[in-house]
Amino acid sequence: MAPDTILNIAELRSTVARWRAAGEKVAFVPTMGALHDGHLSLVLLARAEGARVIVSIFVNPLQFGPTEDFARYPRTLKDDVEKLKIVGADVVFAPAAAEIYPIGFQTSVINKKMSHGLCGKFRPGHFDGVLTVVLKLLNIVSPDLALFGKKDYQQWRLIERMALDLELPLEIRGCDTVREKDGLAMSSRNRYMSAEEREESTLIYKGLSAARAAWQGGERSRGKLLAAFSDSISRCPRMTIQYAEIVDCFSLEPAIGQVADKNLVMIVAVLFGDVRLIDNLEF
Repeated sequence: MAPDTILNIAELRSTVARWRAAGEKVAFVPTMGALHDGHLSLVLLARAEGARVIVSIFVNPLQFGPTEDFARYPRTLKDDVEKLKIVGADVVFAPAAAEIYPIGFQTSVINKKMSHGLCGKFRPGHFDGVLTVVLKLLNIVSPDLALFGKKDYQQWRLIERMALDLELPLEIRGCDTVREKDGLAMSSRNRYMSAEEREESTLIYKGLSAARAAWQGGERSRGKLLAAFSDSISRCPRMTIQYAEIVDCFSLEPAIGQVADKNLVMIVAVLFGDVRLIDNLEF
């Protein structure tokens, strides 16, 4: 059965209230649409919890910079609903921007520390927009569980931190990155690449894997581990590393000199023409 598509907050809250009255658990998967198997895996995990599943589809204007791809970001609601029918979502919440940000809206959520490095350094204001919309969606849906993919590692940790700091009464769960057979992390932006770029993009995961293999082999020099990644990317002159960093899994504090023996993640962003690809691998 196709999921119900709900466009306004009042109707969604009424639906959740009925489920609550029946003693049902509610799980939430927030997305910007253009769904792929990574998104759908989150719905399947939520279904495995025996929960009712709400998937939001909302291209959030607050998290795009003035030169970013808000206007061309793929909007494929009809196809997305068909995919969600297959994996058993109960509701698609697809509000208009005016429903989420009505006239007079002026409040935002700001993380004072963890949002400044990595992607935050190159996308000023991005995470303020992410945290603001996620908090608003969580308040609208009031789920027991919200699921996020670890591909957006910094985003997941910031949302986790927000939930802890603001005493949100739910579980924030990070779920493993879903990859193509050749290792490329699934992303809605992958469709921007040409066939040739798509083939070359596998160098990102190969580089991350080389760095992790070196760490597993006993290498602890931050510089040498980062070099293992950059050596892979250098095979494609059209690729530019925007950043590559090894950080603590929880605090996102960067490693300096000799890295630790556990709780590390390498996080990278690579520019490929006008496509920006992010990925990470936990050590």
